Amino acid sequence: MNRTLHRMPSHEVRISLVTTSASQTRLLGKEIGRNLNNGAVIRLMGDLGSGKTCFVQGLADGLEVPDGYEISSPTYTLIHEYPGRLPLAHVDLYRIHDEMDAEAIGLEELIDQNLVVAVEWAERLPDHFWPDEQMLTIVFQSHDEDTRRLEVFGCGLQISDLIKKISSFWEKATS
Repeated sequence: MNRTLHRMPSHEVRISLVTTSASQTRLLGKEIGRNLNNGAVIRLMGDLGSGKTCFVQGLADGLEVPDGYEISSPTYTLIHEYPGRLPLAHVDLYRIHDEMDAEAIGLEELIDQNLVVAVEWAERLPDHFWPDEQMLTIVFQSHDEDTRRLEVFGCGLQISDLIKKISSFWEKATS
């Protein structure tokens, strides 16, 4: 598997990962969930079928969401909330058109709480909407039916440390 670590200005850290199956995408999500110790916003960007919901399924596992909860895309309900070691809010902005819509569903209030907020279609809102700290961004690109390239980046000390841990984990897991 490919892995590249880049250091960016302003403490931003960026890595590129390649997953070759849905189980690898879930494994990455699970490892990120395991390594979160407090609330964070995770922006998930990519086309339909690129692995965003699959990633959130792994994230929920790493956050210890109890068995019996089906982790599915909240396309029509817009937000699913799950209990766990850290509570998880899974948000789908596919049907959102602007910041007013995001405010109407209470997204800002979710972000201000100490929970993990995984947001599919986060690119539908401008960068200034999102917090500067405790935010991780993952861009999913499909290469074929199973292969995905994921660009993982964020800034702030805790997120930078998380990305470094994920980079180290991924190198060991895929070698």
